[in-house]
Amino acid sequence: MSAYLATPIARVSFSTLALTLLLCVAGARPAHAQGFISPFIGYNFGGDSGCPEITDCEDKNLNWGVGIGALGAIFGTELEFAYIPDFFGDIPGASSSVLTLMGNFMLSPRFGPIQPYALVGLGLIKSEAELTLPSVLDSDNNDLGWNTGGGVFIFFGDHFGIRGDIRYFHAFSTLELLGLNLGDTKLDYGRFSGALAVKF
Repeated sequence: MSAYLATPIARVSFSTLALTLLLCVAGARPAHAQGFISPFIGYNFGGDSGCPEITDCEDKNLNWGVGIGALGAIFGTELEFAYIPDFFGDIPGASSSVLTLMGNFMLSPRFGPIQPYALVGLGLIKSEAELTLPSVLDSDNNDLGWNTGGGVFIFFGDHFGIRGDIRYFHAFSTLELLGLNLGDTKLDYGRFSGALAVKF
């Protein structure tokens, strides 16, 4: 889990900064762009996830979310929400989750119905853990983070298509797990996902 910020005022300022950056990226609609919505399902790999690699992993941590944005002929923007239950593992008497909200800039050249893309973005990484045995311990933190990755849209007609995507997420703050500092380790993981894509 991400580290606590020093004071409640600092946490509010930090969240306000992240939200402002998200709105700036999401509001930068490319010229002659077409909007899209893309619900997805995927799993995590590498870093702090249960899967050390993207392939040959039995302990997949499923997650889901949705991306909303706009695609032009060369550039695009996206605001993406994702939720990961049991991020730190399925442990009796404990629960955990990670929620991300990222504003992304996309380099997305269009080649007919195929539109590959690379992206980079900044946003909020909200991590939570709760231990109920023998007593209740709860941690809930909001931290600034970034993501980078890429994938491809394939459209079948003017409005409907599919999407494959690989992204890497990194928090700026060091990890704590229920108040225990883990040194200089920062929350990071990869995600592979498949999605529907609807243009409007």
